[in-house]
Amino acid sequence: MFDAHPPHVFFLPPGVSFAGELVAGLKDRLAGRPPEDMARTRLFLNSQRMRRRVTAVFTADGSGFLPRITVVTELSSDPILADLPPATAPLRRKLELARLIAPLLDAQSDLAPRSALFDLADSLADLIDEMEDEGVAPETLADLDVSDHSAHWARTQAFLTAVTPLVRDYGSQQARFRLAVERLAAQWQTKPPDGPVIIAGSTGSRGPTALLMRAVARLSQGAVVLPGFDSDLPDAVWSHLDDAMTGEDHPQFRFRKLMATLDLPLADLRPWRETRPPAPLRNRLISLSLRPAPVTDQWLAEGSTLPDLLAATVELTLIDAQSPREEAVAIALILREAVALNLRAALITPDRGLTRRVTAALDRWNIVPDDSAGSTLALTAPGRLLRHVSRAFRQVMTADALLAVLKHPLTHSGDGRGPHLRLTRELELDLRAKGPVFPTGSALRDWAARRGDAETLAWAHSIATMLDAIAGDAPSDLVGQVARHLTVAEALARGMDLAGSGALWQGPAGIAALALMRLLVREAAQGGLMSAAAYADLFEGLIHKIEVREPFTGHPLVAFHGHREAREIDAELVILGGLVDGVWPAQGNPDPWLNRRMRQEAGLLLPERQIGLAAHDYQQAMAAQRVVMTRALRNAEAETVPSRWLNRLMNLMNGLPGQNGPAALLAMKARGSVWLDRARTLDAPGPQQLADPRLKPAPRPQPRPPVAARPDRLALTRISTLIRDPYAIYARYILALRPLDPLRAEPDARDRGIAVHRILERFVKERPASEALAEARGRLMATATAYLAATIPFPTARILWRARLARAADHFLRQESKHGGTTVLVEKDGSVRVAGTDFTLFGRPDRIDRLPDGTLHLIDYKTGSPPTAAQQKTYDLQLHLAAAMAERGGFAGLGTALAGRISYIGLGSGEKVVDLPVTTDELDVLWARFAQLIASYADRSAGYTSRRAMFEMRTPGDYDHLARFGEWQMADRAVGFDVGAAE
Repeated sequence: MFDAHPPHVFFLPPGVSFAGELVAGLKDRLAGRPPEDMARTRLFLNSQRMRRRVTAVFTADGSGFLPRITVVTELSSDPILADLPPATAPLRRKLELARLIAPLLDAQSDLAPRSALFDLADSLADLIDEMEDEGVAPETLADLDVSDHSAHWARTQAFLTAVTPLVRDYGSQQARFRLAVERLAAQWQTKPPDGPVIIAGSTGSRGPTALLMRAVARLSQGAVVLPGFDSDLPDAVWSHLDDAMTGEDHPQFRFRKLMATLDLPLADLRPWRETRPPAPLRNRLISLSLRPAPVTDQWLAEGSTLPDLLAATVELTLIDAQSPREEAVAIALILREAVALNLRAALITPDRGLTRRVTAALDRWNIVPDDSAGSTLALTAPGRLLRHVSRAFRQVMTADALLAVLKHPLTHSGDGRGPHLRLTRELELDLRAKGPVFPTGSALRDWAARRGDAETLAWAHSIATMLDAIAGDAPSDLVGQVARHLTVAEALARGMDLAGSGALWQGPAGIAALALMRLLVREAAQGGLMSAAAYADLFEGLIHKIEVREPFTGHPLVAFHGHREAREIDAELVILGGLVDGVWPAQGNPDPWLNRRMRQEAGLLLPERQIGLAAHDYQQAMAAQRVVMTRALRNAEAETVPSRWLNRLMNLMNGLPGQNGPAALLAMKARGSVWLDRARTLDAPGPQQLADPRLKPAPRPQPRPPVAARPDRLALTRISTLIRDPYAIYARYILALRPLDPLRAEPDARDRGIAVHRILERFVKERPASEALAEARGRLMATATAYLAATIPFPTARILWRARLARAADHFLRQESKHGGTTVLVEKDGSVRVAGTDFTLFGRPDRIDRLPDGTLHLIDYKTGSPPTAAQQKTYDLQLHLAAAMAERGGFAGLGTALAGRISYIGLGSGEKVVDLPVTTDELDVLWARFAQLIASYADRSAGYTSRRAMFEMRTPGDYDHLARFGEWQMADRAVGFDVGAAE
């Protein structure tokens, strides 16, 4: 099949169908020979997907003999290693390494946090695998010179020197892979294979693969077929790709390294088939844009030799979307058109978020793509439930965490799912309104006991048992953690059934989840002692690495691939999505064990290796017949930076006006703008929607309900709301809509205000007849400590709020006693009917003192900023109205005493106080204005305007969404409309 002068190295250019051309070339070389020669041919391929593609091409022409196809990584299980014990499971290795690293972190806490234990174990396993891949002995690390490095690297070297020899010889798949290649190569030296041997589709990026490629190339009937070889690379550039420090990130570096090890000059590299790529002119442009740095001089020298770039890029489109959603919709539209035109289309991107968005956009046309990556087990229903349970072990159960578990689709997935959901909703309403913040089994049983029915009692008992298991004594080792995890998860899924595990382990995702849990059970003994927090970290790391493919067939014309599969696809249209820095190429993970220089000295791969591999995939994808490049100018956080390769391409084209580079780039963007306009049109409302009055922007509402439906009593604290946002009064007291309490209670400003008021109420009521300032301060802080400990379940809030009160204590004590008043009323209700109306004003002042001159001093505590004197004149009338109520006998026990002073004492940051004298005439004028305001709402023509006079435009309101604020602006005139029955 091949000449008698090895090594034999062939290539296929970027853009051709690799599988199709590989098979065609093999058939050409075996034409006219007996069919059994094909069966004697051994073909090594780079992946399972490539094997499926090659097999499909072979069988497309009918039945016949196939070569013996092997994926190179399958050599780790080859019979040639039958004398070795089975490979160590990766999880066992991870646990063993974690047990070795843990004492290091305990002894030297500055190296890394304890929570990074399993991440460090993974990185150390990767380092050991790479050492086995590249044939680097553990002693090599010990011989590294770290005298001019920091103490961190010296400690790391000492640890690696101690750890790496403990790894079992040939215990990993990587070690077995390399040994299998070495044995196979040695066997071929003494007993050459009886037929042709071909390795195709690999770049030689891994040590054992490169070793196998060299061994095959040197066989008399062996050959290597390189994918995506750049024949446009000049000899001068090719010859300088010999330094890994400067050339590792180039897409052709691995081929140059292979040729050097084979002593094969570039001239001896031959095409596998004389096949013209779909876009040879574009290939030249991409090749030049990817020159190794520095590239400017090469661009200047070779740029003028490029052809007209308008012709070279005619099938190239660039989409600069404003947002990730716009990018996804544009891609979906392109794929939909490809389906309509019966074109094979592929989206290539490492961004899984983008593929999910595009999948969702395609759903409107019932197009389900063939996604090669599937979905991570962590995001499936079984995975999410298992993650909820593992997280519950590491932290106190909160109301929102409990309801997330109870509402999960697999919870109580046996019989009785309906009653379970009904009771869950009822429990949620109770937790929102009454708590507790941290629900326990006993709290859940108490709730069921208050309801009293047998169904609720039985249901609550099953949930309470689960909560008791989570909150009970935690196991101390991994065996116990896994057992508890399984017990709680299956009990949740089983629900009220007596046995089984509901639907937890059903379907592909359930099967994968069960396999993971069984693996943990099998290897748990290797984990030793382990806390619940460490177990949660371990489980999260494991479940995110497992991919699950659902058993459905995607659309035959639409496929999603990761960038590493670029050489394996056969599509007429290729979309390169997410071309932003950090995605193409991905940001490399820092190596905590060896820095860049140490890796080079040890003979390990540099971090730029992954960039070079991604660049090779990008170069092959860019060589397709039609190519669309997309990126979002902004993501959810900030503006994005274009991928380095896209940036290079645009800079190169902008610098070649003689070849129409700027015009070609504008034409690429213009073609992309067409799709962006279509995407925006797709999301914009159509003529029928615009004509629908329900979809028109709402006006600023001013509802006018019947007078009989309007509130006939309001609290003092609601008068400011009536003035500033009347619509909130309408929604709360006429529509009877109450804001739903948050599911997860957080210690907010409202809670702090209530706590401070209760503390001060208790402090004033318990005040002795005479008390020194120091004694008063001590009693105040003791009262605060006792109250916060009894009522506030948040330890951090208790400490912080007490500290704030301690800072404000002296200020409070000075202000509340400086006028010499005697406290006569604390937190007592009062009410007054407004003359001439049926309206009653009621309220509860924080405190009323009687001053030495017999007048009343009304005091209000503010944990926020007290209202200014100007604000009190128009909007914040609370204390003025309370004073007017007092003068009208509104508070029992005070008679009709006159008010002389009002004070707002600020207890927040700074020693703020607003202290104003008041007179009867002033209060009478204010009361008359208030009565006029109330009387105005007794007229049906008066409406409740939304956000009438807010303090700030950005001040939120509880009912803004109901008023559809945002569809109208604060400057818009309110539109009145009658609601309810006519009067």
